[in-house]
Amino acid sequence: MAGNESDGRLAEEFFTPGNSSFTDFLAAHRPALLPTRRPFPDGVTAADGQFPHGTTVLALTYGDGVLIAGDRRATMGNVIAQRDLEKVHPADDYTAVAFAGTVGLAVDMVKLYQVELTHFEKIEGIPMTLNAKATRLAGLIRQNLGQAMQGLAVVPLLVGYDPTAPEGAKGRIFTFDVVGGTYEKPDFHAEGSGSPYARGALKKLYRRDMSRRDAALTALQALYDAADDDSATGGPDINRRIFPIVSIITENGFERLPEPETEALTREMVAQRQNQPDGPTVSPAATT
Repeated sequence: MAGNESDGRLAEEFFTPGNSSFTDFLAAHRPALLPTRRPFPDGVTAADGQFPHGTTVLALTYGDGVLIAGDRRATMGNVIAQRDLEKVHPADDYTAVAFAGTVGLAVDMVKLYQVELTHFEKIEGIPMTLNAKATRLAGLIRQNLGQAMQGLAVVPLLVGYDPTAPEGAKGRIFTFDVVGGTYEKPDFHAEGSGSPYARGALKKLYRRDMSRRDAALTALQALYDAADDDSATGGPDINRRIFPIVSIITENGFERLPEPETEALTREMVAQRQNQPDGPTVSPAATT
């Protein structure tokens, strides 16, 4: 976004007062850079199978905060397009976003959202509230409505740690529809084609007072159940050592569980499934 190419100086718009939204700045001065403003050819739809899609992601609250996780598979029609896709990303120190849907659009939207939050904090001097972060993400989704009507939807899942919330409710989960409708979900939620199976598993296993380890095992069990019934959801790939991404947000901020920890928990779960193919039926205590 350089200004005068002959002398390397910034363009006038960089010195013009505006609001704290980086998205609005791009819309006003460089709309072609917005991922939601890039037109697709007439007649192109997701049914053509030309675009990788990602599923499944989920989130749950637990004793110390909130956990968010996702499988690693992206599909393109009946083809596995990618086996190690990262669908869970930090948005800032106390917020994370995961996505299901059209991968290319989703990745660009996540990057823009990360810049949006950083830009706001630099301009205003304070971070957004969690409710405001959800509203800003809903606005980005709404801008993608044209592509969503072509079947190229992005369905994100937003989680955050809210220090202003009552004790025991500081981990919060927000979900969205394709037109930007925003809904806060208590306890847990899942998105993507495998989400009905993941939510079914979470209903069996979820407890509000879970430890970090039990919360991670619960998420892994739910993703395993989703992969068991949904061909677009990838299960743990032991041979390639590709495991789900699991991240948490607590009062200490965002943390992605180290790969060795995720691998150890996954291998423990897979070993238990040899004796219990359908997984635990009562609570995470049954997995220990």
